Amino acid sequence: DHKLAKRQMKGFGAMMAFDLKGGLAAARRFCDRTRVFLLAASLGGVESLVVLPIYSSHYRMSAAELRAAGVEPGTVRVSIGLEDPADLIEDLRQALA
Repeated sequence: DHKLAKRQMKGFGAMMAFDLKGGLAAARRFCDRTRVFLLAASLGGVESLVVLPIYSSHYRMSAAELRAAGVEPGTVRVSIGLEDPADLIEDLRQALA
């Protein structure tokens, strides 16, 4: 919901991160279930992506460094591309189910 995002965030864009209950297993399951989102780090394109920071941008960090950076084993980063918003929302819903 755009109103909620405007109220809760400053300068938000098309990327967000969230932590899933269940840690790494839940995050991996979520990524495996997406159908529209690609499991990949940014490729410089316009497609929607999902990635686990502990396996990409933060993979060399120690557990203490990850905690200090706010990255948990269940952290998922999502980049929104140009696909139909309804398709993206449905994909996220079914992946979280």
